[in-house]
Amino acid sequence: MATMNISLPEPMRDWVQTQIEEGMYSSSSDYVRDLIRRDQENRRQHRLLQAAITEGLKSGLSDRSMDDVLKEAQARLAGLNAD
Repeated sequence: MATMNISLPEPMRDWVQTQIEEGMYSSSSDYVRDLIRRDQENRRQHRLLQAAITEGLKSGLSDRSMDDVLKEAQARLAGLNAD
C-alpha cells in the first residue's frame, strides 16, 4: 500500500482523532480511505444521474400525461426495490 502524508488544520485533525476515539475508525488512514470511497461513490452516482438527465433531454417531448409518467416511474422504482 502506498503512503501519502497530508497536512490538516488543528480543528480537522481533532475531528479525525475524535472519530477514532469514538470507535468509528481504527486510524486516520481508515478515516481518509472511507472518505475517498464515499467521494468515489458520490461521483459515480452523479455521473449516472447526469447521464439519465442527458438521455431524458435528448428523448424529446412526450405525449404522455404527468400521471402516466409518474405511474411508470413508481412501477420502475417498485421493481428496483423488489430486487
